[in-house]
Amino acid sequence: MAEAHQAVAFSFSITHEGWDINYDQEVLNLIWTSGVRSWKKRIARFRNSIRDGVFPAHLQSLWLVIAIGLGLHFTGHKVPLDLVNKILPHLPARTTQWEVAACSIAGLLVWLSICYTMRYTLKLLLMYKGWMYESRAPGSRISLKTKIWSIFVKILSSWNTPGLYSFQGSLPRLVLPGLHDTMRRYLRSVRPLLDDENYARMENLAKDFESTIGKKLQRFLVLKSWWATNYVSDWWEEYVYLRGRSPLMVNSNFYGTDPIFMHVSDNQAARAANITHLLLAFRRLIDRQELQPIMVQNMIPLCSWQYERTFNTVRAPGLETDRIIHYRDSNHIVVLHKGCYYKVIIYYRGRLLRPCEIQIQMEEILKSQAKPLVGEQHLAALTAWNRTKWAEVRNNHFTRGPNRTSLAAIESAAFVLSLDEEPYDYDEKDHTKLDHFGRSLLHGNGYNRWFDKSFTVCIGSNGRVGFNAEHTWGDAAVMAHIWESFMYEENTDMGADAPVLGHLWECTFGDDADGYEENGNTKGIPEFTPPTPTRLNWDLKGCLPQIEEATIDATKLLNDVDLRIFVHNSYGKGFMKTCRVSPDAYIQMALQLAYYRDAKRFSLTYEASMTRLFREGRTETVRPCTIESTAWVKSMHDPNVKTEERVALLQKACKQHQQLYQDAMSGKGIDRHLFCLYVVSKYLEVDSPFLNEVLSEPWRLSTSQTPHGQTSKMDLKKNPNFISPGGGFGPVADDGYGVSYIVAGENLIFFHVSSKKSCPTTSSDRFVKNVEQALTDLRTLFEDYHAITKKVANGTTK
Repeated sequence: MAEAHQAVAFSFSITHEGWDINYDQEVLNLIWTSGVRSWKKRIARFRNSIRDGVFPAHLQSLWLVIAIGLGLHFTGHKVPLDLVNKILPHLPARTTQWEVAACSIAGLLVWLSICYTMRYTLKLLLMYKGWMYESRAPGSRISLKTKIWSIFVKILSSWNTPGLYSFQGSLPRLVLPGLHDTMRRYLRSVRPLLDDENYARMENLAKDFESTIGKKLQRFLVLKSWWATNYVSDWWEEYVYLRGRSPLMVNSNFYGTDPIFMHVSDNQAARAANITHLLLAFRRLIDRQELQPIMVQNMIPLCSWQYERTFNTVRAPGLETDRIIHYRDSNHIVVLHKGCYYKVIIYYRGRLLRPCEIQIQMEEILKSQAKPLVGEQHLAALTAWNRTKWAEVRNNHFTRGPNRTSLAAIESAAFVLSLDEEPYDYDEKDHTKLDHFGRSLLHGNGYNRWFDKSFTVCIGSNGRVGFNAEHTWGDAAVMAHIWESFMYEENTDMGADAPVLGHLWECTFGDDADGYEENGNTKGIPEFTPPTPTRLNWDLKGCLPQIEEATIDATKLLNDVDLRIFVHNSYGKGFMKTCRVSPDAYIQMALQLAYYRDAKRFSLTYEASMTRLFREGRTETVRPCTIESTAWVKSMHDPNVKTEERVALLQKACKQHQQLYQDAMSGKGIDRHLFCLYVVSKYLEVDSPFLNEVLSEPWRLSTSQTPHGQTSKMDLKKNPNFISPGGGFGPVADDGYGVSYIVAGENLIFFHVSSKKSCPTTSSDRFVKNVEQALTDLRTLFEDYHAITKKVANGTTK
């Protein structure tokens, strides 16, 4: 074993002939290079922390300020505030050397004041959110105030090239909404879901809460908003995610898929090698802060806080609450194949292994005839189990011996990679293949995904890839950015022309080490034989009953999932643009219409909106089921309503939805505020009938738009097959639907619809048909409207 080999790398003994020293030079060299790499990362982090601390100012500008101070002082001019003469009396002597020192200290103070003035000026500018409402409204005009604001923001944000975390200190804190405003928005959001009697009751509860205990709870939240960086995120992570006891599989984790219209290589080992290398190269960009932060309109930065925990991260189970463990560094990944776990070293001789070298490691694993140890094959089912039960097993059986060592190897790995034994594919005429692809990524067989890891990469036997991601450490937008970057780099031959990793790749390996050969293997020639993958050792006899029980529960849970992936290619964003409404609002209205036809009622609907315009922001809830949307849906089933009236109602509903989305992004949401008020009430042991009822309302329709990353800028006309269906998640409610969608082009939309087979009132296939019909009806509605308006225009002309 490699661990045993390292343990005897250096030893000494005393004999009758004197000292006897034995050492393994190769292992000591590995230890030396590992230490050097660790110190390089520490120095880089220290340098980046200083650079980020003074951003948007240049670190190099310090020397310019000191030089100006020296010039002013020695030419007889006073430095601003006469700082040099105030500093000199505190120095040992008034010699030339000490005068230079005083000028340097004065220059440093002046420079720091300039830095923090620029930083907080930028922070004040970024607090303004009026640009969002003006720039997104169709046909709206940009005000002079916003134009002047944008000029100053561009000057400050482009003054210096930012690192990944450079804007963190300049991002504003999440705004705490007023209690009265939240009550008003909430009552408006539930009005279409309640009859007059229940609405009056809820209105009285809200008024009573606002006038009594609500004021006290709000004051505590005000204090927290002043003290904490973000008044929501820490509680959201703890109480929504970490304290949840339900299995992560299906209930929390989400998945993402490969481009389905192209297949770069059917070689499983080669594909695994390329994705491993590119993901680790992306990790290097994060560590070095060479990755540029995402900018809205190339001007407004989004919070990059979540990127830090993407790799080397695990959610460790606890009896009452889990915890996120992030390792600062990791030089290995863990590969799962045929029920066996392997530790694969991906750094050797001071550098990251090339894809052709990693492919050798993957081929060794695929060719291995090793059989799983007793209990090893179903071991990962524990991570798909109830969190408290998994924590008990972990505490009793994984805290000592080989189990502790092997579990530590998995949890500290950069990520887990699963070499699956079945192919994943797409057939336009057989949707079940794509459905199976999505199900495999969402839950696999219940024991071939390590659901606790930040993400698990899944490689089909035919080279198709996807991922399963844990949700606590970050949101889908961050994982989508990483995944799209990988796909883009891979499909542009990973050379210098690749926008994210190309420069790093070229500097490290040159242009001859990228892409695939005609036979599907990775390009390049290995420079040395890479480290051999090491089998992880286990002693699981003591917990076999628990592993078997976890496997049974996981199998029962995944067999209840009804997942359907719908490829809508009749039309897409191109037609929606002609309707002069937001594409997202357009699709949300289609989903409202589809759900009403499916359930014969309206239900509380959840749509995720990001709040990363604020520091450490994550998500807020948009409630698409509104007074306006329900009025339009009802009009679609009323034959007495004219086409023009239906279109007017739809446009009004879309406008209201867009307003709600912008409010959520601006920190004016409803649900995170109410959630935090509820947490405070529990800390104070105060019972609130209003909050109890609000927080118990089920989200029977949960929707999310799969976000685009950097690769959304890619020209699909040049690469028409570079299209990924995005990803999805399980149903939030037992009697509801989980819907994820992605607008993949001018004429293509993917929908991922999940529900539970055990629920007699839901059916993913039926809901997909309702979505298809709703989109058809929407298109017909606008085509009829355009035809009518054209006739009116022609009649007016005549």
